[in-house]
Amino acid sequence: MTFRSSAEVAVVDRRWWALGALVTSMLVLGFDLTILNVALPAITDDLGASTGEAQWTADAYVVAFAALMLPAGLAGDRFGRRRTLLAGLGIFLAGSVLGAFADDVATVIAARAVMGVGGAFVMPLALSVLPTLFTEPAERTKAVGAVSAASALGMPLGPILGGWLLDHYWWGSIFLLNVPMVALGIAACLLLLPESRDPAAPRVDPVATAATVLGLGALVFGVIEAPVRGWGDPLVVGAFALGAAAVAGLVGRERRSVRPMLDLALLTDRAFLLPALTATLVTLVASGLLFTLPLQLQTVLGYDALGTGVRMLPLMLGPVAAAKTVPPLAARFGPYAVMSAGLVVLAFAAFLGSRGGPDDGYGFVALWLSVLSLGFGFAIVPAMDTALGSLPTDRAGSGSGLLLTLRQAGAAVGVAVFGSLLAAVFAARLDTSRLPEAVAGRAEESVVGAHRVAAELGDPGLARAADGAFSRGMSLTLLVCGIAALATALAVAALAPARKGTASKGTAREDTAWKGTAREAGREAAYRTAPDPGPDSGPDRSPAGADPAGRPGLEGRTAVDTPGTDAPQ
Repeated sequence: MTFRSSAEVAVVDRRWWALGALVTSMLVLGFDLTILNVALPAITDDLGASTGEAQWTADAYVVAFAALMLPAGLAGDRFGRRRTLLAGLGIFLAGSVLGAFADDVATVIAARAVMGVGGAFVMPLALSVLPTLFTEPAERTKAVGAVSAASALGMPLGPILGGWLLDHYWWGSIFLLNVPMVALGIAACLLLLPESRDPAAPRVDPVATAATVLGLGALVFGVIEAPVRGWGDPLVVGAFALGAAAVAGLVGRERRSVRPMLDLALLTDRAFLLPALTATLVTLVASGLLFTLPLQLQTVLGYDALGTGVRMLPLMLGPVAAAKTVPPLAARFGPYAVMSAGLVVLAFAAFLGSRGGPDDGYGFVALWLSVLSLGFGFAIVPAMDTALGSLPTDRAGSGSGLLLTLRQAGAAVGVAVFGSLLAAVFAARLDTSRLPEAVAGRAEESVVGAHRVAAELGDPGLARAADGAFSRGMSLTLLVCGIAALATALAVAALAPARKGTASKGTAREDTAWKGTAREAGREAAYRTAPDPGPDSGPDRSPAGADPAGRPGLEGRTAVDTPGTDAPQ
């Protein structure tokens, strides 16, 4: 029997209490990826927000998160992970307070952007301190699993908790919920977390960071504003041109860099590109759906906020089922075949959902949501495994960072594309010619605005027409998603690398590499914990040239796959 001194017991207890602080922080981020979605109808109604403004309420968070996740992680490596993590929690707390008491849409959007900046610091750094706390591989695996499970758990709980708060309090309560939890996380980090840094980490490139923010922000702005202003509007054209120029500049700069933040050269490898494309597409679909579905459930079908949150749970079932059933299927048929099949199922579900109308009950919605969830799970699980398993050991960190950034960008684009298509079809299909000019514009802005105008005028026919126009918009967005998923499935099936032999570029990856033989057990457990519809988590960085367990040749970054868009991982 092994006895421990009181000092050793205190150190052990301190580590696990510190893990509790990180779990709390990740749980808060998991909530915020999805909790806003059920509040959007209430925010739109109370503040008179248009569809475009509602899109920015969701996308401001995702754009900031996607653009700053990698530089935030590098800043923590160089200047102190605990210090930077505390700064991120403080920024997130400030954004939450600002959002809770906002009285106009612009302030809510600004609050969400501030929260995105804070989240970009919290997500990767919450994981990067784990190797410092847990040096034993078995304990570190448990710790990574606990942190990723917390982020995953926040995803389905977000709509339910948000719905309950909205049924009892005002919409600002969904922001105020973060205050005690983040304050607890800050206190625990101050008292329990040791400081750590990696002076050899790549420096933060401010030019590349600015180009990422500018490029992604400008492209999303163009997609959101085009249905309102017109695709030929000078401001929209200018936004697309600016975004394209920024992205082109970023690509050129990163390709010339010796240690780039984004290892774009990996995109030339089909073994990485195809699963990365799959993961990005399904994240785009899930994020866009999480933005639009609450509007349909609350405004068109008439459920309250809590009922809406509960009725979104079918979206979480597929990833859970896929985590258990994908490994044996991929072992038999190959991961690319499973990916393609998952995308086909997702396309079928989207086509099925596009046949719906305003008179369909929840039973039909639950049917296509459940099928879509299965397609999502069976596409995302092997996609993440294959993409991360295809990476050479010396590029594991940069590759996982690139994959997570692509998925976050997909989440931002998903909200923008879904919302813009919906807004364009809604405005085109809703006949407001018989309405007074003073209220016609308000009715065309969103289905929530149309219902408010209908109530003011005592015109139930306008409300029914708005529901029909909204359903037509949902049908078109789902149809587009189905076509995109089907095209991606065909591309993956046609271009998939051969199952036997080396995969590409001399990196001796056998057909069985996807199972995890090229990854340490801790990373594999983290990848499989919970697939993402979201946004996500970040890489875990250790000193260059060693993985968290001390083995040479790995940059030591651990990517955790958590459910999305986000909100919602």
